[in-house]
Amino acid sequence: MTSDDLAWVPEVCTLPTVDRPLRLAEFDGLLATALRAQQRLSPTALRWRLDPAAEAKARNLTGRESTCCSFFSFTFSANGGALQLEVEVPVAHVDVLDALTARAVATAAA
Repeated sequence: MTSDDLAWVPEVCTLPTVDRPLRLAEFDGLLATALRAQQRLSPTALRWRLDPAAEAKARNLTGRESTCCSFFSFTFSANGGALQLEVEVPVAHVDVLDALTARAVATAAA
């Protein structure tokens, strides 16, 4: 992982710099093992359909992410046997959502 992989992390993120690659790897791991579909709902919102078996892991990860990047809104729901996770950000942080969307696409393609 290079510093370019983290260039999109906003200044308001309070996660220590040394821990950021680890957190990003956690998101990559979740996406690699649990992501079933991704839908961009708007410039500020996306929906991930996840394997329901990953719910505890996803809730833990998003809960910790909310503590260091409080601009995120993570909403879980069940839909047709799948776990849905809606991720929303304010307009000022669309670039962060763009980066997560791109990482999900790259992870799915790998």
